[in-house]
Amino acid sequence: MRRGLTLGVRGLVRDELGRVLLVRHTYTPGWIFPGGGVERGEDAVTAVIRELEEEAGVESNSSPRLFGLYANNAHFPGDHIAFYQLDDWTQGTATSTLEIKEAGFFAVDELPTGTTGGTKRRLDEVLNNGLISPNW
Repeated sequence: MRRGLTLGVRGLVRDELGRVLLVRHTYTPGWIFPGGGVERGEDAVTAVIRELEEEAGVESNSSPRLFGLYANNAHFPGDHIAFYQLDDWTQGTATSTLEIKEAGFFAVDELPTGTTGGTKRRLDEVLNNGLISPNW
């Protein structure tokens, strides 16, 4: 028997003003945290570091901290998302410009139109000690 499980990662990065980094992909609607799939043979920490660098030019100076693991069944049955926070980073150059339509830092009280529900829920959990859901 085969079970079709997948694992993705997303990363919360804040700048010196406390604004959060969000991206808009070319292939899916809405503003989300940078991230993507964990490749075969890759661990989740390595994947989130790679994705942050590819999508937003964020270079990690420390190990990201796991905030939570979420089921993403509403959008992709069998998918799970490991959500990390990265506190120590420097700005480099994004390498995945064809995949990313836009990227930017936004004040939490001024998120761009189209910010996804999952993104807003994670911000509430992290910044406001909101109830942590098992679902993305």
